[in-house]
Amino acid sequence: MAEFNTMRATTSAQSTLIDEGLRAHMNKVYGLMAGGMAITGVVAWLLATMAVGPDGQLSQLGVAIYTTPLKWVLMFAPLLVVFAFSATLHKMTVSTAQMVFLGYSALMGASLSSIFLVFTGMSIAQTFLVTAIAFAGLSLYGYTTKRNLTAFGSFLMMGLIGLIVASIVNIFLQSSAMQFAISVIGVLLFAGLTAYDTQNIKNTYLQMANSDSEFLGKAAIMGALQLYLDFINLFMFLLQFLGDRR
Repeated sequence: MAEFNTMRATTSAQSTLIDEGLRAHMNKVYGLMAGGMAITGVVAWLLATMAVGPDGQLSQLGVAIYTTPLKWVLMFAPLLVVFAFSATLHKMTVSTAQMVFLGYSALMGASLSSIFLVFTGMSIAQTFLVTAIAFAGLSLYGYTTKRNLTAFGSFLMMGLIGLIVASIVNIFLQSSAMQFAISVIGVLLFAGLTAYDTQNIKNTYLQMANSDSEFLGKAAIMGALQLYLDFINLFMFLLQFLGDRR
């Protein structure tokens, strides 16, 4: 009986340590994500502000980044960088990966800066609030649900690839009907990805809780990147519905 009680106490202590570690891990993921979001917002707002002159017209900077081929660089650079970052993260140190993530957040801010010229500031703020509430609920569901969302992973990834291709095609077609369909699908897709990615981040930690701090640090950065992208894309697609154009 004494041995049984000792084993039970040991198991309980290990479970407590894992729970504490999981909370610390998720706090780090959300903290990094929030830091990336803050950088993105500040860079986007500052660049949009500098892009407009006192007369309300585009400044020289605005003309350069929104009307020249540089706009295509700003549009596609974040997509190329995120693929490269995901592929090479395992080769980086944790500190380097964190700096690259924050740098990527700034690049994304530059890419999204034009929304301040297209939509009113109030509608952007309102859409951000709606996105934050929806994201919190979806992420909480992914963290707490007992339902295994793994089966949805392949479906969501295929949908994401299709959405990227359709979005690129519509850049040239400029079809309003196609853009509406893309926005609807985008909202549903990234709502699902938010819950799925949250559960996947949690499960990855539980499976690798005994790994070294270097691995767990990189896992936290990758998790932050995934949730950051989910939030940004959910926000952008919701903005198509909720944003008031200037």
